[in-house]
Amino acid sequence: MPDERPPPLNSLRAFDAAGRRLSFRAAADELGVTQGAVAQHVRQLESHLGIPLFERIPKGLAFTSAGRGYHLRIAGIFADLRAATAELKPEPDKVLISVTPTFAAKWLIPNLPGFAEACPGIDLRIMATEKVSSFHSDGIDLAVRQGSPPFGAALSATLLFRQEVIAVAAPNLVGPDRDLSDAGVFGDLAKIHDTHDLWPGYLAQLGVEARSLRGLRLSQTSLAVDAAIAGQGVALVSRFLVSHDLAAGRLVQIGAPWEAGGNDFYLLSKRAGGNKASVAAVLEWLKSRSGDNS
Repeated sequence: MPDERPPPLNSLRAFDAAGRRLSFRAAADELGVTQGAVAQHVRQLESHLGIPLFERIPKGLAFTSAGRGYHLRIAGIFADLRAATAELKPEPDKVLISVTPTFAAKWLIPNLPGFAEACPGIDLRIMATEKVSSFHSDGIDLAVRQGSPPFGAALSATLLFRQEVIAVAAPNLVGPDRDLSDAGVFGDLAKIHDTHDLWPGYLAQLGVEARSLRGLRLSQTSLAVDAAIAGQGVALVSRFLVSHDLAAGRLVQIGAPWEAGGNDFYLLSKRAGGNKASVAAVLEWLKSRSGDNS
């Protein structure tokens, strides 16, 4: 005769896991116990109920008709328990920042080590896209954009980086005997272009005649930097985006920098009163890290 007391909780947990996996071994891995312990708990439950719940087959388990119906209800109860517990647990504050793929790949991600220590409990989420994300419809908290203020009456703008453009190439492309400060070096080197098309303006401010602007054309600055590292030619890029590559010797600077005014990098946030403490913490962290790469 079946026992009328509620089944032991451990037996129900073992049955729930074994039923979802149809394997005592997989259930044991999930619960962090031995396969024998799971099998024993299930046997105890079957004894308690007075009916078999599984058929033991060579490849694992199969429900009996009674076991399948019982598992549907028990699995639902455990799912509700997990959901109720999750609602009570404090989730880390989420901060969503919108940046271009180049900014994400060449500056933000290389600077993320140490973020967890500086901003514990904050879940930083990165939306890397070429399109201009909306604070309202896309739900972003922060954005990095290139241009000149104002960016909108509802937004505050904090300068992160001046747009200082430099020409970079792989050391083995220019060779050890060239004077890298001499703009004439550009003459016979292939140019790598991206969508910003900075070469005509850059050479003009140096007073260098553009004998040929033929070369590799790519859709993103990050790809142009990677191509330069691979020795495919000379790329134009904001200095801060290649600070790690210059320090590591993967790239060298050729010629003088170009202060391309009016196209600086700004960190945008909602005006005072619209930001939570976690957003303010990330904003301060980004400002502090930009100071290391200015």
